[in-house]
Amino acid sequence: MTSRDTAPPRRAPRNGAASPRLSGIDAARGAALLGMMATHLMPTFGADAHLTPTWVGLVFSGRSAALFAVLAGIGLALATGKESPRQGQELWASRRGIALRALVIAVVGLMLGGLEVNIAVILVHYAVLFLCMLPFLGLPAKALCAWAGGWLLLSPVLAYLVRPWLLAASPPLQLGHNPGTDDLETPGALLADLFFTGYYPVLQWMTYLLIGLAIGRLALHTAAVQLLLLGCGTVVAVAAKLLGVVAMDSWGGKAALMSIPGQDSRLDSLLQVNLTGVQQTDSWWWLATAAPHSGTTLDLLHTSGTAAAVVGLCLLLGRIGGLLKLNILLPLSGPGAMTLSLYSAHVWVVSGFHERGLPAGWTDEGMYWAQAITAAGIGVLFGLLRRRGPLEWLGHQAFRLGRYRPAAVG
Repeated sequence: MTSRDTAPPRRAPRNGAASPRLSGIDAARGAALLGMMATHLMPTFGADAHLTPTWVGLVFSGRSAALFAVLAGIGLALATGKESPRQGQELWASRRGIALRALVIAVVGLMLGGLEVNIAVILVHYAVLFLCMLPFLGLPAKALCAWAGGWLLLSPVLAYLVRPWLLAASPPLQLGHNPGTDDLETPGALLADLFFTGYYPVLQWMTYLLIGLAIGRLALHTAAVQLLLLGCGTVVAVAAKLLGVVAMDSWGGKAALMSIPGQDSRLDSLLQVNLTGVQQTDSWWWLATAAPHSGTTLDLLHTSGTAAAVVGLCLLLGRIGGLLKLNILLPLSGPGAMTLSLYSAHVWVVSGFHERGLPAGWTDEGMYWAQAITAAGIGVLFGLLRRRGPLEWLGHQAFRLGRYRPAAVG
């Protein structure tokens, strides 16, 4: 048994004591939270008949949730050895801890799924993604890159082939709502929705966590890696989006999709903002789009690239803050260190306005800024007090419980 197998787990720093490296990761997570809140509270389409995209839809749709998922993979890497993945008993202990943490997240997600709210809650999918990553936690960066590349290319094709069969079942194997505790009574529909037919299909979204794991195995504390993430992420994001636009507009993809009987005449706007709810069947051209929430290779490439660029930028800003002896990222890293608590509170608050609407005099933008500023303020306060959020504390205790090994007797 190696020394790595017997070494005690290192104590993670509290929010306010995070290193510049971890502050950058937390800041990126805070940006993802605020971006997702923007798509929840502000319109992504205009109210006109053509569904003209709004700036919120064009900037945040698809990208914020993907950033959240890539950061989940990075977090798993940081919790399991960083550049040197744990092996042996330490790896199995980490797997048990992550599985229990995923259970906590799933329970919170199922409870939120019972609320009446016009938000696609990601937490149950998030928990399943954690479980799906358990076999990959011991792999180095090169192997993870190979797995991520294969998943990036093949998972959209498999989803395209399987999804119509699931939707053609009687009744269709799709929930049409957030997973809740009642859905545990119909496991077939629940699993089909989680992996193929739901808002965040786990099959394709595993790509994000594999990419995040690979990024987390790099030397994130070095300026070279931070610049690499920013530069390469930007190039990949731009190239993938341009290729999708060319495929649709110049190579005939959009015309082919519009010729499908019963196709939505507002497809052009949907391709720019969100393809969720569109039946992506009857044409292989669907796989050539880079539309948000399409789950295609180009969509996964574009959103993974933007996520890598944001992570690289936040890490660089954290480095600058460290040199200046200032925590310049605290307004983002504070809420980013307690996203589970703040995201859950956000969903609960929004559900309170679901039926009765906004208070008199309030606008969607006003509600967003009120919640965003409140989330940032709470995050900064917890960071200064060096405290975890309540649900983060619960998840941490579950992780510690899973990693616990009784001392040998005799």
